[in-house]
Amino acid sequence: MILTAEQKDALTELINIGFGRAAASLSRLTGHRVQLEVPQVMMCPVGELSEALRPYICGEIASVHQVFTGPVGGDALLVLDQRSAGILKELLTNEPALPLSIDASAREVIAEVGNILLNACLGMFGNLLKVQVSFAVPHVTLEGLEAVVESVIVEREELRYALVVHAGFRMKSSSVTGYLVIVLSVASVDRLIRAVDTWEAGR
Repeated sequence: MILTAEQKDALTELINIGFGRAAASLSRLTGHRVQLEVPQVMMCPVGELSEALRPYICGEIASVHQVFTGPVGGDALLVLDQRSAGILKELLTNEPALPLSIDASAREVIAEVGNILLNACLGMFGNLLKVQVSFAVPHVTLEGLEAVVESVIVEREELRYALVVHAGFRMKSSSVTGYLVIVLSVASVDRLIRAVDTWEAGR
């Protein structure tokens, strides 16, 4: 499944709209202006996901994992390296970052930010497809990238493609980079791409 240049541009524009809403929500949460970068979008087979992310994220990572269901369903993840997770915790709690493995407040902050970003992106998909998307409660894990990807593949064998969105934002002069990963079945990818084509044709 390869996105055409037009499909990639349309998806980028649609996700950017969702990110605009996420920035407003993050600003209300933090009391500070949040500037989100224009997202970068790619799609790859789920078996190549670790390889695609490895140049950008290595070592132990913090991930927010959220299952979504409906006519389009799959798994959504926000993936952050330890540096970005620590910066988020400091920005949102005004407390110094502690080792993530023992830092409960960092987990709460990451879960909240992940919930905002993932819901903004998935909510946009639901609006585009004119379907109701239901969300499970997100949960935070701290482990290596390969372990995170493997858990998704093993638990949900029907998931075949990963939509990867580079999500960078700046708050109080600090830059945070994460990756939204939306893992979909073949049928869900087909529905999404058809809807993107229809949206693009109707503009």
